[in-house]
Amino acid sequence: MQQCVGILLAGGLARRMGGGDKPLLEIGGRPIIAHAIERLGPQCAGLVINANGDPARFSAFGLPVVADSVEGFAGPLAGVLAGMDHVYAQRPEVTDIVTAPADTPFLPTDLVKRLYEARNSARARIAVAESGDRVHHAVALWPVSIREELRRALVEEDMRKVSAFIARYPNVNVAWPVAPYDPFFNVNQPDDVAAASALIGKGRPS
Repeated sequence: MQQCVGILLAGGLARRMGGGDKPLLEIGGRPIIAHAIERLGPQCAGLVINANGDPARFSAFGLPVVADSVEGFAGPLAGVLAGMDHVYAQRPEVTDIVTAPADTPFLPTDLVKRLYEARNSARARIAVAESGDRVHHAVALWPVSIREELRRALVEEDMRKVSAFIARYPNVNVAWPVAPYDPFFNVNQPDDVAAASALIGKGRPS
């Protein structure tokens, strides 16, 4: 699918990791975000990194870096909006974005295809990934056309919960299996780095 631009969300504060940039931690000898880029990039018409602070720390990846336009670390929704604003301004021919946390190294290679198929079949506006018994609201297909509604929700309503905003629109969940590994495994705690490295060591997420 080439109708979308992928937005890798790297704007979190990483409190459970003691601060710093989780996506730049290494697993399998490469930064976590490099794995995410490798898996999501071929599925999209381009990739953008959403990150706050000095963008130079992501310069090695050769991708545009856009900061939140809503101040105060407003959470993933602010990153979604930043991605929409960038695409609207720089890629006006693109109608959709697909978002995923930048600390999710094992994204499925059929992510975009299946999100589009489900959204079209359900006649929904937003398609969201799930695995096991978890819905991953930050892994979703969004129309850029709702950017002003999202801005109002963030700025005027102080909305922060991704699921609450998605619930305002017809939406559909798309399930992936968690065996032999969860494709939406993300690195939140120090132990997760070791777990992700072990998965790569077993050769599972190719």
